[in-house]
Amino acid sequence: MAQNSTPPDRSTDSGIEVKQVYGPADLDGWDPGEQLGEPGSYPYTRGIRPDMYRGRLWTMRQYAGFGTAEATNQRFRFLLDAGQTGLSCAFDLPTQMGYDSDHPRAEGEVGKVGVAIDSLADMRLLLADLPLDRVTTSMTINATAAILLLLYQLVAEENGVEAAQLGGTIQNDILKEYVARGTYIYPPRPSMRLVTDTFSYCAEHLPAWNTISISGYHIREAGSTAVQEIAFTIANGIAYVEAALAAGLDVDAFAPRLSFFWNAHNNLFEEVAKYRAARRMWAKLMTERFGAKDEKSKLLRFHTQTGGSTLTAQQPENNIVRVTVQALAAALGGTQSLHTNGFDEALGLPTERAAKIALRTQQVVGYESGVADTVDPLGGSWFVESLTDEVERAAWDYLERIDAMGGAVSAIEAQFMQDEIEQAAYAYAKAVDSGDKVVVGVNRFVDAVEEPAEVFPIDVELQRAQVARVGRVRAERDQAGVDAALADVEAAARGTQNLLPPMKVALSRMATLGEVSDVLRGVFDEYRPGG
Repeated sequence: MAQNSTPPDRSTDSGIEVKQVYGPADLDGWDPGEQLGEPGSYPYTRGIRPDMYRGRLWTMRQYAGFGTAEATNQRFRFLLDAGQTGLSCAFDLPTQMGYDSDHPRAEGEVGKVGVAIDSLADMRLLLADLPLDRVTTSMTINATAAILLLLYQLVAEENGVEAAQLGGTIQNDILKEYVARGTYIYPPRPSMRLVTDTFSYCAEHLPAWNTISISGYHIREAGSTAVQEIAFTIANGIAYVEAALAAGLDVDAFAPRLSFFWNAHNNLFEEVAKYRAARRMWAKLMTERFGAKDEKSKLLRFHTQTGGSTLTAQQPENNIVRVTVQALAAALGGTQSLHTNGFDEALGLPTERAAKIALRTQQVVGYESGVADTVDPLGGSWFVESLTDEVERAAWDYLERIDAMGGAVSAIEAQFMQDEIEQAAYAYAKAVDSGDKVVVGVNRFVDAVEEPAEVFPIDVELQRAQVARVGRVRAERDQAGVDAALADVEAAARGTQNLLPPMKVALSRMATLGEVSDVLRGVFDEYRPGG
């Protein structure tokens, strides 16, 4: 039987054509000095440090956060004991949306997708006996990011940890909430003020803290392609830099503390190309567009999380393999920290067994695979270099279109990014439904009978206990002191002073997260899409 001499067309998840074989002709005229440079040197295509993982591995930062502050603290300890090297905290929806646990809109959501934090009392329990002077903490929080950061700082101060010793990251990336995720409170422009006030506050008070994690992760989870992920995220990054400059900050005073947060999907080579292209693009933008002089301002430092949307409820153990491929892509692409998802997260919060396997996956990749032995192992590959260039070219095309609209905020207000993501998500869903895109265990290699899986248990009494706690906080505090401090927050919001110092005073007097957020709602209003 004669074989078909014409192989089927192949393309990446972004629609970039993949040829059957690559060779020197694919890099004809390509200048390695301009496109690559040396590791740790401009344009940082090959990594931000000369030695990369030979100096130290990426931070293994497993995500945790559910139920009460006490339960999450216990999971933190479990992961640290298992060899995790950094903390990462998820917050429940009421906390993300600026509602206390006893608010009517919090009903049924307290502690479900993250930990409930209503006040300084909860943050004390969350961080109890953790070495805050030695461990860095990432907090996935946006609209209420400044509040959670201040609560973290207050607990550290109570425990004698100096502000200069505190290291970590708040996501604080409100623009992508309007694009992809929806946990916004205020309209975009006052929200941008909170972001830049946080930049300024941290430059003065928390010099080692990463003030923003500009997130492509949730853009990708919403259905974007890899190209859209870096294009839209970098466009948001440009908007943050421009807002900070407009607020009077010097670029080299805040840019070294900017960081990024990328997704890792299954197309290993496109993901590696994505990380390398993004690093090069950011270095060029900070140098040529914003005139940064400090080399640290040009570094695209990033955390990576494996793709939640790639996980399947069918044959969930297959997700261990998917996560391994994705973790390998992140390491080959030069990530600075990494979270690997639990194999059961398509079913619910990760069980302890799944969380440990996810961490062990990172450890095997880091210590056994050899990926950390040399810098940029795929550098110089005809395929990878060609793909890196093509991903970058397609991303610049998007940035030019967004610039022509007036920048990321205007593009978001015009629904441009949202519409592009929606179209990409629809195209992917069609490909899966038709079988053109193979998902093992879902549309091919399907089991006739699925075995039941262990699912993380939800505490039905949680909301009652959390409501009781916030009630005790209100009953035991100096209400007059709280009222005076909240009045100062309102005055700052109506004026032009930095919002964080009066917010810190209010929180230290046991004002709740919801009360501070409500003061800002009263001044800034709430964002309603299309309203």
